[in-house]
Amino acid sequence: MKRIIYLAAGSSRRFGENKLFFALDGKPLYRHGLDMLAALVKARDDCDLTVVSRYPAVLEAARALGARAADSPESEKGLSYTIRAGMDAAGALEEGDFLVFVVADQPWLTAATVSRLLDAARPGVPAACAVFGERAGNPMAFAAALAPELRALESDHGGREVAARHRPLAVPATSARELDDVDAPEDMER
Repeated sequence: MKRIIYLAAGSSRRFGENKLFFALDGKPLYRHGLDMLAALVKARDDCDLTVVSRYPAVLEAARALGARAADSPESEKGLSYTIRAGMDAAGALEEGDFLVFVVADQPWLTAATVSRLLDAARPGVPAACAVFGERAGNPMAFAAALAPELRALESDHGGREVAARHRPLAVPATSARELDDVDAPEDMER
């Protein structure tokens, strides 16, 4: 099973306000990825979706779409807390399972790219990440065997350093734009 964990709990320090609720093309930023992932999970039988947030509106939206919702009040302490909350909520892992982390501030990420990443998550692949050209980014997938390393992350450290230790398989994104994340209001206009 591929356990997709949608990370939607950040503090938006650089944005100036909570970017998850900032309107982009008529809906909150976080809904772009959430809606795409919920539809993708419904179309496949090899994955499920857990949404991690400390915002009640995000958790309610996740439940309404049939996703598992994980409250993460400690996420303000850093990304590692959000990752652990998602792993706890996703349930026990078996050999052959994968953890697939998708961040909520990449509204241009497509189902096609996520599908390629899910397909790449197979025996013999310890980790995989989306890439465009030389640029690697999110989402990222990790074999269940790497769960202890992910749990050991501290503060605001994410899975990138775990993946780097295991030479992640490069999975091509459809476009460079898909890997763009929104850190400031002007990122929405690029």
